[in-house]
Amino acid sequence: MSAVIGIDLGTTNSLAAVCDERGPRVLRDERGDALVPSVVRFEPDGSVIVGERAKREAPEHPLTTVSSVKRLMGRSVRDAAPDLPFLGYEVVPGERETARVRVPLPGGRELLLSPEEVSARILTEVKRIAERALGRPVSRAVITVPAYFDDAQRQATRTAARLAGLEAVRIVPEPTAAALAYGLGVRETRERTVCVFDMGGGTFDVSVLRLTPRGAEGERDFYEVLAISGDTRLGGDDADHALVELFAREIGEDASSPSARRALLAEAERVKIALSEAESATARIPTPAGARERAVSRGEFEALIEPLVQRALRACGAAMRDAQKKGAGPLDALVMVGGSTRTPLVRRRAKEFFGVEPYTALDPDLVVALGASVQAALVSGAAKGSLLLDAIPLSLGIETASGAVAKLIMRNSTLPAKATEMFSTGVDNQTGIRIAVYQGEREMAADCRMLGEFHLRGLPPMPAGVPQVEVEFSVDVNGVLSVTAHERRSGKRAALQVVPNHGLTPEDVARIERESVTHAREDMTRHRVADLVTNASLDVRWIGDGLAAHRAALDPAYAAELDERLARVKGLVDVAKADWRSVDPDVFYKEKEALDRASVRLQEVSIAASLRSRPAT
Repeated sequence: MSAVIGIDLGTTNSLAAVCDERGPRVLRDERGDALVPSVVRFEPDGSVIVGERAKREAPEHPLTTVSSVKRLMGRSVRDAAPDLPFLGYEVVPGERETARVRVPLPGGRELLLSPEEVSARILTEVKRIAERALGRPVSRAVITVPAYFDDAQRQATRTAARLAGLEAVRIVPEPTAAALAYGLGVRETRERTVCVFDMGGGTFDVSVLRLTPRGAEGERDFYEVLAISGDTRLGGDDADHALVELFAREIGEDASSPSARRALLAEAERVKIALSEAESATARIPTPAGARERAVSRGEFEALIEPLVQRALRACGAAMRDAQKKGAGPLDALVMVGGSTRTPLVRRRAKEFFGVEPYTALDPDLVVALGASVQAALVSGAAKGSLLLDAIPLSLGIETASGAVAKLIMRNSTLPAKATEMFSTGVDNQTGIRIAVYQGEREMAADCRMLGEFHLRGLPPMPAGVPQVEVEFSVDVNGVLSVTAHERRSGKRAALQVVPNHGLTPEDVARIERESVTHAREDMTRHRVADLVTNASLDVRWIGDGLAAHRAALDPAYAAELDERLARVKGLVDVAKADWRSVDPDVFYKEKEALDRASVRLQEVSIAASLRSRPAT
C-alpha cells in the first residue's frame, strides 16, 4: 500500500520522513544520509544528477547546475532580480514573465525549465530514497512550504509534486510542521503560546501558535496558527552572499563569472558552517594565481550578517503584535528551526528578543520533515490525536465598482476559511460582470495585488443595482483560493481557482504591511467616499427618472425640494469623482440619506401609478 510521507522541500537541502507505529523518523539513502542537497545538474545526454555529487561538482559545471531554485518558485523575473547575480546560472523570462532557468547544451541547444520542473527532479530523488527505505511505492506526500509563501508559490509547489509523480495531499507551513514534530502541548495540561523561528537556506518564517492540549479521552490537541510573518528572500544563502562579496572585494578580481561565483559560494558556505562551532576559520579564496588564505573571525562574520538578523527580528515583532490582537498569552516556548539557526548570533538575538530560552533538542535540519510526517499520518488516518489549524497570510477580496477592495477573508484568518457577500451592478443592462480578485491590506484595488479575474456572462439586461450576485471565497487547508459567483435572479454561475502568475517579493510584503498602517485612515476615507459615489449615483439616476416621469402628479413645492436635493447630491458626486479629498464623507452621507428619505413620497406615487396602469385580471 502506498505510504503517505512528509517532505521538506528546502532551498539548501530536502528530505523525507515517515510516521508509523515506530513514531516519526527520517528516511535515509544507501549511504545513511537523510539530506539531499537541493542541487540539480543537467547533462548533455539528457540525464540528470541530483544531490551531493551535483553540489560538489558545481564549480566545474556552473551553467548547467541549478541550486536555490526554491527562490524562483511562483515568481516573475522582475521579482527574482535581486537574487539573480548570486545564482550562478541564467534565468530568463518565460510565459507571462515567469522565471525560467536556461541551461545551455552542446551544439547550440538549450533547455528552458520552469522552477517547478527543477524542483520536481529534487522531489523525484527524495521519492526514490523514500521508496527504497520503505520497500513500497510512494505516491502521496505532505509537503512543507515557508509560512509566508503566497498562493502562487504554494501552487508552484503542488505543480512540482505532480510532475514528480506525487499527490500533495496537504501543504503545511514549515514552522507549523516543526511544532508538530516537537509535540508541544501533548503532555501539557494548559494552553500554551509558542513561537517557531524558522530560518533556512533561502527563507525566513515566524509563526505564533496557540497549543491547546487534549482534554477528555479521545479529544485532539489543537495547533492553531494565530499569526505569521516572514521574508521569502532571507536565509543562509544571504549570509553566504555577504561572505562572497567580502572575498571578492579583497582579492580584487572579477568574481562575476559563473565558475568563480560557484567556487566562492562553496567556500563561503564552508566558512559559515565552521564559524558556528569555532571562533575563527580560515578561508581558502580561489584566485587565478592560486588559493589565497584569509582568516575570518566569528565577530567579523556576525557584523556582516547583523542586518539580516535584524530583518528577521522585525518580522518577529509584527507576528507577535498580530498574535496579541487574537488573544495570545505570554510566550511559553521558542522553537528554533532551519540550519541557519545554528549560527550563534541568530540564537543569541532570538533569545534576547523573546526573553525565552530556545528549544534546540531536535536537529533543525530534520525537524520540519519529521513534523510533515506527523501530519501525513494524521491525514492518512494512520495516527490520531492532533488538529492543525493554519492561517492565511494576507487579506483577500474583490474590486468593487468604486475601485475599492471589498475584503471577504482577512489576514491571519484560520484555515480552512470561507466567506460570502452580495454585490450588484453599477450600470443599467449589464450582461456581464468582471470579478477581479485582490490580495493585500490597503483599501483601494490600485494599492493591492491582483491575483486573477473572471467574468460572469450571459446575464439578462436589468437596471443597475437589481442583479443579486453572490460571491463566495473559499480557501482550503492548503491555502488554495477558489472563488465562485452566482447571480440569483438568472441562475448564472462562474468560478475560478486563483493561480496567480507570480508571487510577492519580500519588499512587496513589507510595503503592504507598512502602508496598510501608514495610510489606514486615508484609505478608509477614500473607500467610504468611493462607495458613496457609487451608491449616490444610482440614487440620483433612479430618483431623477422617477421625478421626470411623475412631476405632474407631485406638489410643486415637494418637486422643487427634490430638485434641490438632487442637485446637491449630484454636485457632491461630481466633486468626489474629480478629487475624493475635496469631499467630507459625513456631509456626503447626510445629504444622500436626506435625499433617500425625501424620495419616499415619490416612490409611493410611482408605485400607485404602476398599479393603476396594470390590466384587470
